[in-house]
Amino acid sequence: MAKLQNGFNFLGLEFQERLLKQFLEDRKFTERIVDIISPQYFTDEHLRLIAVTIKNAHEQYEAIPDVESLKMRIRSKIDNEVSLKLIMSQVDRVVSANENDATFVQETAIKFCKQQELVRSVRDIQGIIERGDLEDYDQCADLIRRALEAGDTTEDDTNVLEGLEEVLAADYRKPISTGIMGLDELMDGGLARGELGLILAPFGVGKTTMITKLANAAMADGHNVLQIFFEDNPKVIKRKHLSCWTTIPLNELSDPQWRDRLDKEIEEQGKGKGKLILKKFSSDGTTIPKIRQYIKKKISQGFRPDIILVDYIDCVQPSKEFKDVYAGEGNVMRQYETMLSDFDVAGWTAVQGNRSSIGADVVEADQMGGSIKKGQIGHFIVSIAKTLIQKEAAIATMAILKSRFGKDGIIFQDITFDNSTIQIDVTQSNSGQSFMEKNVEKASETQDKIKAIMKIASQKREEEERRKKELEENNSADDSTDNEDDTTNSEEDTTNTEEAEVV
Repeated sequence: MAKLQNGFNFLGLEFQERLLKQFLEDRKFTERIVDIISPQYFTDEHLRLIAVTIKNAHEQYEAIPDVESLKMRIRSKIDNEVSLKLIMSQVDRVVSANENDATFVQETAIKFCKQQELVRSVRDIQGIIERGDLEDYDQCADLIRRALEAGDTTEDDTNVLEGLEEVLAADYRKPISTGIMGLDELMDGGLARGELGLILAPFGVGKTTMITKLANAAMADGHNVLQIFFEDNPKVIKRKHLSCWTTIPLNELSDPQWRDRLDKEIEEQGKGKGKLILKKFSSDGTTIPKIRQYIKKKISQGFRPDIILVDYIDCVQPSKEFKDVYAGEGNVMRQYETMLSDFDVAGWTAVQGNRSSIGADVVEADQMGGSIKKGQIGHFIVSIAKTLIQKEAAIATMAILKSRFGKDGIIFQDITFDNSTIQIDVTQSNSGQSFMEKNVEKASETQDKIKAIMKIASQKREEEERRKKELEENNSADDSTDNEDDTTNSEEDTTNTEEAEVV
């Protein structure tokens, strides 16, 4: 590591530009480093001015300026047009700096600044030691502790009695609707920023259908939506959205008879405030940090998502190696949750059910494939189940397995779930049942089946007894007839004997 007086010079000018870009785009990172970074670490005078402006804004107003705010602050300090033009040109270079390896840039900057804090503390401690005062030992320990803690992430805290008006407001969560009537009611309006929703289903049931429906509804409500997928072609996903808007089956979209209707719907959707971006990632090597970098790039280009949907999380790989595969899956889900919090967005994803979930009447939490930690981290979990008969009828069974903000343990039997038109409607089902009610109903059905089986068995026994009795009666009658025949034969024999004697 370079000496303190050299600052970031050993890392180069491009690193410094990338670092300042992180200041403008990643608020949590900036709040973590702003107190321990010195503008003097930057070797270019214009970069130092940018760093000073950001640091002063935080110190005076506890604010991290965006690009336009940064430019306004700089204009208010510089009168010389030539100097202003030069500094604005440098700001533009910072804004357009490459975002690759953002994690490396942040971690390197944090380590450098923490090291400089430690160097300063060691110098101060050396002076205290040279004075030889044992009473200053606690001061030395405090200096070391503060140096080691400098730049560490701190959790936000709050007084339970503060801001209660906002807490008690009807829209305190500001949820994003799912567009599925009945489900929104159980979710208190939908999924809010920072919350993670999980869709659990076996393969071939409709995870992509559900994700597409949620994305479609969010866009229709005027939100910016980022839909990430791994296994489908972008054209296929676009067709699914067209079916969702028009209810035209996927295999009929290319039929000329629907073209006018499609054109009208496309024009109508283009007038909306919401924007839906589709992004296909490779299932080989995609990590949450890679997705994070892509989102930062989109934000720098003017698109800031309100909700992110990942189809599906099992395709995302851990950013580091784990001996335990399950530990890696849990880490990926935790990184996804953290990313949602950092960007202040709502997030949905899906996970595969295990072998036992295939064809199940209801998919339950213990039928989740892979690590159970994925379910533990999720704020809301909904499962989808389809038997072969339900697939043919375009219906499904939906169950609310977990909810941190609403009622769970609810089952919707035989809801509309049409993969061909991307239509999902919970209201078409019978009223939602609890798992207890479902179990009671199932037990009652089982009892009825048992009674029916017992009745059939009883009827068979009665029939068997009746046939046995008839058989016995028939056998008895046959025996009686045989006896009569024997008597007649005996009499005939006697007569014949008598006649023989006479002769």
